Amino acid sequence: METSFAEFLKRTFDLTVSLMGLIICIPLFAFVTPLIWLTIGTPVFFRQPRAGLKGKPFLIAKFRTMRELRDAKGDLLPDGDRLTAVGKFLRSTSLDELPQLWNVLKGEMSLVGPRPLLLVYVSRYSPRQAKRLDVKPGITGLAQVKGRNALSWEDKFEWDVRYCESWTFFLDIKILFLSVVQVFSRQGISADNHSTMPEFMGSSERDRISRA
Repeated sequence: METSFAEFLKRTFDLTVSLMGLIICIPLFAFVTPLIWLTIGTPVFFRQPRAGLKGKPFLIAKFRTMRELRDAKGDLLPDGDRLTAVGKFLRSTSLDELPQLWNVLKGEMSLVGPRPLLLVYVSRYSPRQAKRLDVKPGITGLAQVKGRNALSWEDKFEWDVRYCESWTFFLDIKILFLSVVQVFSRQGISADNHSTMPEFMGSSERDRISRA
């Protein structure tokens, strides 16, 4: 009964805040949308399949921050070559994440939870890392307030699992507060020598055993 009430409380909070957030952010959407259209082009929104609860795919929504620039072979150029000045600003302020409030409203995401990652990563998780799929993904999470992209993949996943194992509604409130601080500090936006994070190729066998 306590678990059901806690889940109800979390969903009610998600619905209330995401709906209010979308309404309050209308002026921001009105400013950012033409800015992206003028500097990056269309479409304004970036949509991509990501792994949700239990690994179920859903389309995440974000503001576009990169151009579709390709090499002679037709392959996309590295993120650093495609990321625009406007895109860097949107990422550093986390404004690019605002459209995910719609994902929260639809029930595909929560305000707080492990970040939704590429579907291809699911098969690369160790058994312990796969526990991050036991809850809805979030706009922010424990890994984000513990270092964001400055952390290694293994450390990020460990914080995600710890969140899943020790979740409480009050932990969500704490993470949301710390996330606001994190945004203003603009720390951990990208990993060393990368525009965001390098691709996760799977943990080493030794790491899988130690974290299983």
